[in-house]
Amino acid sequence: MVALIDYDAGNVKSVEKAVEHLGYTALLTRDRSDLLNADSVILPGVGAFGDACSRLDEYEITPVIREVVEAGIPFLGICLGLQLLFEDSEESPGVPGLGLVGGHIRRIPDVGLKVPHIGWNSLKFPHFGRMFKGIEEGAYVYFVHSYFLEASDPDVVTATTEYATHIHAAIEKDNVFAVQFHPEKSSDTGLKMLANFLEIR
Repeated sequence: MVALIDYDAGNVKSVEKAVEHLGYTALLTRDRSDLLNADSVILPGVGAFGDACSRLDEYEITPVIREVVEAGIPFLGICLGLQLLFEDSEESPGVPGLGLVGGHIRRIPDVGLKVPHIGWNSLKFPHFGRMFKGIEEGAYVYFVHSYFLEASDPDVVTATTEYATHIHAAIEKDNVFAVQFHPEKSSDTGLKMLANFLEIR
């Protein structure tokens, strides 16, 4: 069973459909028992960093996420779900993130390109990431974001892309995975990435 964390974030249905398309049972839940008994846990999301942090606290999900990670359950953050795993975001000054991985979320700089960044960009793989097994470097995936990750430890960065700046597009640290792009909207390439993640035990 794959648990999708329910904190009123958008875009959950497309992730749910992708998981089910791959042959897994998807459960949208915020129940502690469900999350701790899942084979994999996904934190999806679109929206504002500060609002999402408030909802995680309101629904008492924040400590459960820490339990899930400490239990070694494969955990994937998607888009805003990636950003929430880090220390803070320029989108919501003074609001602490989960801090499960070191790094900060920055605003995409204004260099004449449209922000938010919406569309397909290619990936480079500076380090091996289990989600990208069988995926060729240069693969295109779909992004929708105005903020990007600047990870503290470059060794956890498994994919990068370029858009107005150098973007850390994916990370892997032990059982914690996160991607800034939307694998569920990235055609067969994205489904392969999700399948790779869901096979991890």
